[in-house]
Amino acid sequence: MLPLRFAVRYLFARKSYNVINMISGIGVAGMAIGTAALVIILSVFNGFNRLVSDSLGNARADVVVRPAAGKVFSPDTSFWEGVRADERVVSLSEVLEEQVFLSYEGKQSLARVRGLDPQAQETSPLQNQLIDGKWFFGKQELDYGVAGAGLAHSLGLNPRFVTPLDIYYPSRTQQVNLANPAASLRSSKLLLAGVFSVNADLDARLLVVPIGLMRNLLEYDTEVSSMEIRTAPGAEDSLQKDLSKALGEDFRVLNRVQQDESLYRMMRYEKLAIYLILIFIVLLVAFNIYSSLRMLVIEKREDSGTLRAMGAPEALLRKIFLWEGWLISLLGMVIGLALGILLVLAQQRFGLVPMPGNFIVTSYPVVLKASDLLWTVLGVCSIGFLMAFLPSRKI
Repeated sequence: MLPLRFAVRYLFARKSYNVINMISGIGVAGMAIGTAALVIILSVFNGFNRLVSDSLGNARADVVVRPAAGKVFSPDTSFWEGVRADERVVSLSEVLEEQVFLSYEGKQSLARVRGLDPQAQETSPLQNQLIDGKWFFGKQELDYGVAGAGLAHSLGLNPRFVTPLDIYYPSRTQQVNLANPAASLRSSKLLLAGVFSVNADLDARLLVVPIGLMRNLLEYDTEVSSMEIRTAPGAEDSLQKDLSKALGEDFRVLNRVQQDESLYRMMRYEKLAIYLILIFIVLLVAFNIYSSLRMLVIEKREDSGTLRAMGAPEALLRKIFLWEGWLISLLGMVIGLALGILLVLAQQRFGLVPMPGNFIVTSYPVVLKASDLLWTVLGVCSIGFLMAFLPSRKI
């Protein structure tokens, strides 16, 4: 292709004015740094997203079934026994969850209390997140529970203390006595067996207890707020689809992402904002390409006149300088991609940049995604083409 051959020759040939070489070099370096920054920062963002997803996975089932209206429902025993027998289902658990009031030695707090049946107590991955005490829910008539680290700290709870925690919830069957509102509150007592830590949000508000305690407190017999299912690897989507079809519009069948839809949507918006900010920085850097190309057009005026005398059309000249400007950005992009990928892989392998403070990871987490590389290439190529097209069309 003739215009490309001219462009490659102009790109690597020495110019009459050193300032053109310098501006072109700055353009290549700027595009390389901008591209590398896109790859690295998006990979770091992916790493933190992975940490958040993994931590939520320790508190969320693969598939959750909730009523479309209301807080609780009575599970159809025969239907759920059939679900339990499905080969895609590893475990099926009943959960009763509600917001309650806690009191412990003069300290009070609102908390989200999750009642688990024996199956859920045995299979819950929260037991792998214990930082103190043990995963234990009582024996005989004495109930125990496990609290998030933030909640335990705010109330002064400790698994080694023997003072019980008081749990209160308004009675659903009694009218409120205005003269003595406390008389309409139902209460239960609980000893703390252990403390877990998943993430700041869950640690500050979650208390896990036996489902029998919650049913007694909320005055329910067999009702549940949700059915939680842990599936075999890769079976989540198909099971969700089948359950949605079987249960109809009266129930909501949610996967992991849908259970925390607002959080995942916010993370996607944050990533998009970071991408747009970095692309804007690359756009500012790309103006060096515009400047160098304008000066190159002036320097190559004699060559352009010679080509015109030989019968070259104006479109050919425009394509030569269009390719010249675009090659500068493409060269910078290739260098930046190689540099960014190498640094990300080095961070994954050796942890070059440590995390400050006390975190569950010792170095900045990074995850390299092909989709990020594709969007980086599209964004940088588009900016490079724009910066080359504007001066070339004025020839």
